Amino acid sequence: MIDIEIHKTLGSSVGSLKLQIETSLVQGSFTTIFGVSGSGKTSMLRILAGLLALEKGKITFNDNVWLDTSRNINLKPQQRKIGFVFQDYALFPNMTVRENLLYACAKNSDRKIIDELIEIMELRDLQNRKSEMLSGGQKQRVAIARALVNKPLLLMLDEPLAALDISLRRKLQDYLLEIHKQYKLTTLMVSHDASEIIKMSERVLVLDQGIISKDLTPVELFSSGEVSGKFKFSGELIEIVKQDFVTILSILIGNDLIKVVADEEEIEGLRIGDKVLVASKAFNPIIKKID
Repeated sequence: MIDIEIHKTLGSSVGSLKLQIETSLVQGSFTTIFGVSGSGKTSMLRILAGLLALEKGKITFNDNVWLDTSRNINLKPQQRKIGFVFQDYALFPNMTVRENLLYACAKNSDRKIIDELIEIMELRDLQNRKSEMLSGGQKQRVAIARALVNKPLLLMLDEPLAALDISLRRKLQDYLLEIHKQYKLTTLMVSHDASEIIKMSERVLVLDQGIISKDLTPVELFSSGEVSGKFKFSGELIEIVKQDFVTILSILIGNDLIKVVADEEEIEGLRIGDKVLVASKAFNPIIKKID
């Protein structure tokens, strides 16, 4: 169990934000932090990693105290056994894939895990290539592997797949889920992608103005308990076409494009790029915007 108590004042272009978080993460769980930009999601990860100081707080992993401001305890990042995957990869460009992994590997640790991760992440043919020569998806696979070489107690992912195309994002989601289960990780991810959250997470913490406003399952979050039906899919609205007396919505769900007939009430307020929930009720599709 990871017990978290955070009190931190953050500065921003629109003023200060008080980050006040009290929660716990079950060991072996996969949790996503969700919320609008500027709500404190990345700052929460950085505090857990020991990269950002705070005024008051306490973080414990089982009986191991990572941080306790009342006792002046503040372990360094390398002492907390965390893995952190950034959106911008943060690899050493002049090192090969294997050299990046070796550099991150702690002294006296079992380096067999490097070969294991190279196999899992399908990096064997790339291991001697410098990271500056890799594509975005390849770099992200290396970044994920690097975060795991020291067998972290907590893996943190800051929108790690946001810049990738849909097909590659889905494949990397599968890699992450496989690694999460195989290494029995406790994983904490920041994401805005509804389908990604539903596919990968067991629990969602909604961060709003520095506090956790909701703590629920992905389905509870995106259906809001207001839509029921035989099936539910989330996707991205990519086209709205009015034809005579009906409106046709084109919705991208994974790699599949579906077209749904919607009425005027359902399309009110919808815009291209919105995340929507598609559900069936009495064989009629229902469209609901995901906030």
